[in-house]
Amino acid sequence: MAKKIVLSGMRPTGRLHLGNFAGALSNWIKLQNQTENQCLFMVADWHALTTDYEEPSKIESNIQEMVLDWLAVGLDPKKTIFFRQSWVKEHSELALILSMITPLSWLERNPTYKEQIVELEGKALSTHGFLGYPVLQAADILLYGATHVPVGEDQLPHLELTREIARRFNYLYKKSIFVEPQALLSHVPKVSGIDGRKMSKSYGNTIDISEEEELLKKKIKTMFTDPLKIKANDPGHPRACAENPKGCSVFSFHEIYEESKEKNHLREKSCKEGSLGCVQCKNELFQEMNQALKPLREKRDFFSKEKGEVNQILKSGSQLASSLAGKTLTSVREAIQYHEAL
Repeated sequence: MAKKIVLSGMRPTGRLHLGNFAGALSNWIKLQNQTENQCLFMVADWHALTTDYEEPSKIESNIQEMVLDWLAVGLDPKKTIFFRQSWVKEHSELALILSMITPLSWLERNPTYKEQIVELEGKALSTHGFLGYPVLQAADILLYGATHVPVGEDQLPHLELTREIARRFNYLYKKSIFVEPQALLSHVPKVSGIDGRKMSKSYGNTIDISEEEELLKKKIKTMFTDPLKIKANDPGHPRACAENPKGCSVFSFHEIYEESKEKNHLREKSCKEGSLGCVQCKNELFQEMNQALKPLREKRDFFSKEKGEVNQILKSGSQLASSLAGKTLTSVREAIQYHEAL
């Protein structure tokens, strides 16, 4: 049976946080360990330029930091292909070809385009690159004949646009060059930041995947707790964060890092009865989280001391990716009857 070809990627934004782990990396690890999958994980540095073209100097260091976190959590370049988008020239060529056949109206109706224009107010985003990034995204996927793309429900419109572009190309040139990729729907849990809002770098409320011990302790001490629990013996409502964005972040993390459901049930009961204070609850959380993050921290430190390791992994992976992408591009050129001069 043919393997599923699974492709996903991330923009390089530097060190990753626990929201990134819950939302993407934990799923990537499961996919790479399933023998029926051939996984490709992309450092989407061209995509980073769509919003950060005015200040690209941080992209290089951000790539290093991000890939170190990939390695720390257990993504394995021996089981999958890590590659850098800009090191595989076929991405830009196919994106240009696909842009010739993609109607402008398809791009303008993209819901994420409208949302980001609002969210990133202050940035000059009236550019061809920003409007057309879904075409580049389609090229990323179609180059490798990806059969499956892991996405959350909010990303389904992006994948459907890729499918539409594939269908249009196949129809126009009367050849079944592109596979229409299927969604691998994954539940993306909401991970609260230290202030009770969704964890996000833009809010400054994150905990890094490999957070240092002292900084982890400091961040947990400042975590937002139940606003009605002022004194240690006040009855609390630890699940308030489910309904109230200013609820208790501490309890939501206990649910992630405490392996025993029974202990969490007792913690909730003690909080509601007023027999468990927030300071003690935070101290217990620190012990749980530090124990969980320590091996990730150590693994990251190991790889960071191996000078040039990240670049070598990306170089080898990009060469493999380019050999796969080149075959697709040859078929595309033949379909549109365009050949390089001999």
